[in-house]
Amino acid sequence: MLLKYAIIIYMKNFTKNANGFVCSNCGKEVKPLGYTSRDHCPNCLCSIHIDIMPGDRANTCLGLLIPVGVETNNKKGYVINYKCAKCGELHNNKAAEDDKFSTILTIMNGTYNSTKFKKN
Repeated sequence: MLLKYAIIIYMKNFTKNANGFVCSNCGKEVKPLGYTSRDHCPNCLCSIHIDIMPGDRANTCLGLLIPVGVETNNKKGYVINYKCAKCGELHNNKAAEDDKFSTILTIMNGTYNSTKFKKN
């Protein structure tokens, strides 16, 4: 019963944010997903520590979230594990349909390096 209420609270706190952005790591212009909030770059897979609840853009940390692992989930598919370079907090985000799969593979095999994507 407690889990049911936790899910309801989570869903009420989800804010769809359909905006695109320019990736602060690689500089790629990232278009909105359309079906959910965009929370990371599909090219380098980095994100910004900007949400407290998904889509709210209320976190003041604003550190770079760097992919540190990938899990597979029967319902969600690939889930990217992140660590904030500024505060060290850990987060998970579902991979998007347009994420660069070769980059997901580099995270999985331990060869990922966010600095190789750095904008000039």
